[in-house]
Amino acid sequence: MALETRRLGRTGSDVTILGYGAMELRGQPRGPAIRDEDAGRILGAVLDAGINLIDTSIDYGRSEELIGRYLSGRRDEYFLASKCGCPLSPLPGDPVPAPHDYRPHNVRAGVEQSLRRLRTDRLDLVQVHMSPTQAQLEADDTVGTLEELRDEGKVRFIGMSGTLPNLPDHLAMGVFDVFQIPYSLVQRDHEDLITQAAEQGAGTLVRGGAARGAPAEDKGWQRGPIGVEEGVARARWEQAGADELVDGMSRMELVIRFTLSHPGLSSAIVGTASPEHLAQNLAIAEKGPLPADLYTLAKERFAGPEHHGESREERRRAT
Repeated sequence: MALETRRLGRTGSDVTILGYGAMELRGQPRGPAIRDEDAGRILGAVLDAGINLIDTSIDYGRSEELIGRYLSGRRDEYFLASKCGCPLSPLPGDPVPAPHDYRPHNVRAGVEQSLRRLRTDRLDLVQVHMSPTQAQLEADDTVGTLEELRDEGKVRFIGMSGTLPNLPDHLAMGVFDVFQIPYSLVQRDHEDLITQAAEQGAGTLVRGGAARGAPAEDKGWQRGPIGVEEGVARARWEQAGADELVDGMSRMELVIRFTLSHPGLSSAIVGTASPEHLAQNLAIAEKGPLPADLYTLAKERFAGPEHHGESREERRRAT
C-alpha cells in the first residue's frame, strides 16, 4: 500500500505524509551509536519504502554527510530539507543548543557546506533553525540572504523551524514557504498555528509527532532535556486516561495517527535509526488519520488551558 501524499503548500511539491527525520543519524554523544553502513541501510530503506521527504540539519552531526554518501545517486527521488543559522563547526564543550548566527556570512557558508556534504547542487528547502525573533531576522538580513541563495539556484524554497512565542510573527512576515512546527497529542499549543500556516498557503511539516507523543521505554540512550520531556508526556498521558483510547492500537499508533489527522498538516517528520521502527512507522502511516470520532475524543481528553503546551524553558531545552 502506497503512502498518502499531500501538497507542501505553495511549493507545489507532493510529499508523503510520513517524512524521515535524520537527527538520529548524528551518532554519539547526542544520539545512539550507529555504523556508517547501518545508516546507509536505513536511508536506502526510507526511499525504498516510498518516503520522499528527508529532513536534516547542520546541527545533526554527520547526518548530512551520510545522506550525501548513500543517497546522492538517488537525489531525484526525494525532497531534501536542511536548516541554516547553525554553528558550522561546533565543539564538544559547546552548550546544547549552541548559539546560532543568522548573519549573511554564516547563513551562506552553512548552505554551501550543506551542498558539499549532501553532494547535491540544490537544497529543496532551507529552514531557519531555532525560531529567532523577527527583529533578529531583520537585523541580520537572514531572509534577504536566503532569497539571494534562491536566486542563485542553490535553494528552492525558504522555511522556518518555528515555535512560540515567535511563530505568529514569522507567519505575519509572509515570506516563508514552509513551516516546521512541533505538535503531538500531548503538545497541542501550536495546533491553531499549523492551521493558520496552511490557510496562508504555506507547507506544514510537523516534528515531535511521535517522539514527544507518548511515554516510551526505548529512548534511554538520551538524557537531559528529552528525559524531562518524556516525563512531562507521561504525566499528561496518564492524566488524560489515554490508554482508554488505544483500543487495540499501540500507543505509538494512536499518537502518530493523531498527528496525521490534523487537516493542515503536509507531512509528519519521524526519525529512527532502527529498520524495525521504520517498518512500524510505515505500517501506522499507511492506515492514515484516526476515525473522526476518535480524533475528536482524543482532542477533548487532552484539552487544557494551553492545550498542554510546554513552558518556554521546556521548549528551549528540547529544541
